[in-house]
Amino acid sequence: MDASDFHFVMIKPTHYDDDGYPIQWLRSAIPSNTLASLNGLAEAAKERRVLGEDVRIHLETYDETNKRVRPQKIAREIRRRGGKALIALVGVQSNQFPRAEDLARKFLKEGLQVAIGGFHVSGCISMLEEMPGEMVRLQEEGVSLFAGEAEERRLDQVFRDAFADDLKPLYNFMADLPSLQGEPTPILPPKHIRFTAGSHSSFDLGRGCPFQCSFCTIINVQGRKSRFRSADDLEQIIRDNYAQGINRFFITDDNFARNRDWEPLFDRLIALREGEGFDIKFIIQVDTLCHRIENFIEKAARAGVNRAFIGLENINPDNLLAAKKRQNKITEYREMLQKWRAQGVTTYAGYIIGFPGDTKASVLRDVEIIKKELPLDLLEFFYLTPLPGSEDHKVLLSKGIWMDPDLNKYDLNHRVTHHPRMSDTDWEEAYQQAWESYYSDDHIETVLRRAAAHRKGRPGNKLFLMMWFRLMVQCEGVHPLEGGYFRLKVRKDRRSGLPVENPVGFYARYLLDIVAKHWAYASATWRVYRIYRKVKSSPDRRSYTDLAISPMDGTGEEDLAMIRDTRGGVEAVAKKVRDAALSKAGKDRAKAAS
Repeated sequence: MDASDFHFVMIKPTHYDDDGYPIQWLRSAIPSNTLASLNGLAEAAKERRVLGEDVRIHLETYDETNKRVRPQKIAREIRRRGGKALIALVGVQSNQFPRAEDLARKFLKEGLQVAIGGFHVSGCISMLEEMPGEMVRLQEEGVSLFAGEAEERRLDQVFRDAFADDLKPLYNFMADLPSLQGEPTPILPPKHIRFTAGSHSSFDLGRGCPFQCSFCTIINVQGRKSRFRSADDLEQIIRDNYAQGINRFFITDDNFARNRDWEPLFDRLIALREGEGFDIKFIIQVDTLCHRIENFIEKAARAGVNRAFIGLENINPDNLLAAKKRQNKITEYREMLQKWRAQGVTTYAGYIIGFPGDTKASVLRDVEIIKKELPLDLLEFFYLTPLPGSEDHKVLLSKGIWMDPDLNKYDLNHRVTHHPRMSDTDWEEAYQQAWESYYSDDHIETVLRRAAAHRKGRPGNKLFLMMWFRLMVQCEGVHPLEGGYFRLKVRKDRRSGLPVENPVGFYARYLLDIVAKHWAYASATWRVYRIYRKVKSSPDRRSYTDLAISPMDGTGEEDLAMIRDTRGGVEAVAKKVRDAALSKAGKDRAKAAS
């Protein structure tokens, strides 16, 4: 073959563990939405023959969380087939940037063109006056950077430039965020889905956020104006994926409840499920006020939503205010979670540790309050992290406050700065002990009892998920969202700057590590499974109740520890009462005037 061939290789890089090895699994947890979106756009460009009728475009996708990337092997295959090529490192977050750098340099050494895009590049371009050193160095070495989104045929321009050996140092689309309606289906080849736990794929229906949370990068990367796909787009996504056997999906929108077209979207899914018998299930992300939207939770369940991730973030109003997350109302948390529970939907929540008012004691106290008073299934903890692209990062940088220079640690699972009230040790211990407390045997039993008391509770599913979260943190030392089944390590893939280990020592430790982890998996799972069997076999399991799941009658809310013992809690209740009184007075005036 000759230069009438063009190879577009899309790689979603992983990041390194603390020993410098890529975090990689036989089966990983979450498929990459960016990889699916870019692959769909590339397929459309291929069908349109954007490089001319006589140019054959070849597409290849790699998710490095479950597939080893071998630059020399990829380069050999490209040379064997002939033609031009572009290696795209896609969806690169800050913690993945060091791995992306290493891969980029290996591909450059093979004489291939390389481009990097994702949240780190886009966030830094959006928020910083000067490009960070790691990005400048890659540009100087010949790597092209892509900031923004590739819809509206922007990928066509990159294809043409790469085919002409004329890649620009920077493609900056941050000032012109595209519409999503009518864009190609985000889709991954089935080979990727086979290597994810639960065989999920992912897609987005909306991007952008109008809120101002200071720790968030989405508002500065995807913009503060929300953009959405249509119900027709959604149906096409489902049908295209369903045709290749994919029927479980993670909808990656940071808040599905903010989508003004949520009801037509749910109605379309309900029609597919109830009218055509599609066996489809979804994980969505929502805010803490979604229950205020009439019929939202009920229709979500009918549409196939069986898991909902909720941005709880904290139960201290002062902390939420300090982070500019004013939309979260702690007085709504219990009611909202009970409504999801009534529909049999498993609830996750994210909880951030390290707000300015936190102490080790207050964090652990708040976790105990959540365990007792909120009917939440899974809770995942994060360090408050100044991610590049966030306002927090920009402020700390402008003030010259220390932040860890190693981007690999910016995974929300490592402490990367200092806290104004906690020592480094206290902050790290608060984080670790929060995980241990929530996923203790006692609390797992409580969650299982709550599930078994409800006809839609699915206690077996709760057991699996809670043990996944517990074991990833306890045995693998990674956050559950980047976990997987059976850790893979390759001796020669170690991070640049670290020595390649001796084969005997490396493989001996690797084998012992596998044996030790699986023994820990088995013993912990057997112990908790016995708890599960006890709960399931209990004759009075349906009559179980506790404070978190007891019916709310509108009184006694001020007696909850979440309100009584947290900073700003009493004022939050008082404000809720004032707002309700003002609303009632307004309605009474309107009624009298009519």
